[in-house]
Amino acid sequence: MNEKYLMANGLRLAYDEFGKESDPAIILVMGLGTQMIAWPETLCTQLAEHGFRVIRFDNRDIGLSQKVETKKKVNLLKLLLRKQLGLSVRAPYSLRDMAADAIGVLDHLEIDRAHWVGASMGGMIAQILAAENPDRSLSLTSIMSTTGNPALPQTSWKVSKQLLSRPSAKNEQAYLAHSLKTWAIIGSPDYPPSKEELSERILRGVRRSYSPQGFQNQMAAILESGDRRGMLRKITLPTLIIHGKADVLVPVEGGIDTAEHIKHAELKLVEGMGHDLPRELIPKFARWIGEHATQASEN
Repeated sequence: MNEKYLMANGLRLAYDEFGKESDPAIILVMGLGTQMIAWPETLCTQLAEHGFRVIRFDNRDIGLSQKVETKKKVNLLKLLLRKQLGLSVRAPYSLRDMAADAIGVLDHLEIDRAHWVGASMGGMIAQILAAENPDRSLSLTSIMSTTGNPALPQTSWKVSKQLLSRPSAKNEQAYLAHSLKTWAIIGSPDYPPSKEELSERILRGVRRSYSPQGFQNQMAAILESGDRRGMLRKITLPTLIIHGKADVLVPVEGGIDTAEHIKHAELKLVEGMGHDLPRELIPKFARWIGEHATQASEN
């Protein structure tokens, strides 16, 4: 993999791309604490074969992109408590700041408009992009994401505790064991990868980069973002919502609620899919996203 770098919104971001520069652009926005390599190359190449210029990038604070310096470290437990009590949450930056990074990617690459495809937190960012930057947007695909509606079913404490108790990457085997346990909880029960495949994926990521502070900063941004339902009602772009019925991290009600608040959104619920992008479903995802974006480009 040959990463390239660009300046966007005052930050140095790592990215790579697939397909022809002359084709309509699809920008892939990844989720919480997750590097761009979590977008499978098979998905990127299949979307490129559908006739798109596919660009994935490391969000700020994660992967090979620039880390954000903060005077004071985020205290996630304190922020979670404030959120539960209905108090305001302060974060080093917001999801809107991260959306501005994505617009900066377009600016640097001299792309007028793009199809936004976001997963989990990336879906939240893509929602903001579609709602607040319609002049730079062609379509929206929001995968395993949600609206921020506080009345929806939330992640269980067991899942949250596992996700937040991250070990040091200095002990690679301890980090691997913890990550394998995490993915056993939140992954797709009907499409489990082999231990060898998952271990290789985990070790590839941690050896490329490990940014626990970036994870915490991004989590704070999610907590700060609040309820987006009012904003989602402004979206008039063609919208596709994909969500797994077996998602325990962002329960399926989040995807349903997203579709209900975006006019004419298409909702696809997937049996046996958890909070990941199973290898077996990549051809289906590529077809759905490719057909959705093609239709939007033609309108």
